[in-house]
Amino acid sequence: MTKLSVNINKIATLRNARGGNNPDVLKVALDCEKFGAEGITVHPRPDERHIRRSDVFALRPAISTEFNIEGYPSPEFIDLVLKVKPHQVTLVPDAPDQLTSNAGWDTKTHFSFLSELMDTFSNAGIRTSIFISTDKELIEYAAKTGADRVELYTEPYATLYPQNPEAAIAPFVEAAKVVRSLGMGLNAGHDLSLQNLKYMHDNIPWLDEVSIGHALICDALYLGLEKTIEEYKNCLR
Repeated sequence: MTKLSVNINKIATLRNARGGNNPDVLKVALDCEKFGAEGITVHPRPDERHIRRSDVFALRPAISTEFNIEGYPSPEFIDLVLKVKPHQVTLVPDAPDQLTSNAGWDTKTHFSFLSELMDTFSNAGIRTSIFISTDKELIEYAAKTGADRVELYTEPYATLYPQNPEAAIAPFVEAAKVVRSLGMGLNAGHDLSLQNLKYMHDNIPWLDEVSIGHALICDALYLGLEKTIEEYKNCLR
């Protein structure tokens, strides 16, 4: 079964908007696990506008499922990951002030840089994943870096899905086949929701993990967190 990793950045955004510790990021993470999530994802950014470094250190010993840290591999980010040693690190090509991830890596152009990082994290016992588009050549270069997995950037799928599900999923199915043929694990994330997740999973049932934050937290405002996680997991059965 595909694992559901809940990205809790938006919980930290809400907390930071008012100050104090309400909502409690750590408690929400533990509740997500209690309600059935198989992992917790955080994306700390340099300005700490949502997840803070202190959150990352507090979460690591408390989480009993899988801990995934994603972000741009700046020296500060690399230092944080090596100190915390999550189960997985997902590298994204975000600029420091970027609102949200909006593209995958050009693994051909950044091949040497990414290859060195794969060695660094692998030697620390951390599983590696590269955020990437559906381009076959770039997936092949991701494999050559030594990455354990790739995470398909799914915003193009989510955008086209309401108009044409078949056309939306087609390049992702082909990309997923390439990933599988190269022996890598497969994750997916960005703008996945209760509306489009099941269709993706039905067409790519060998997905290892999906990372979902914004839509899931929005749904929880209406359904409650426990019911929301149940609904997302139902999409992955």
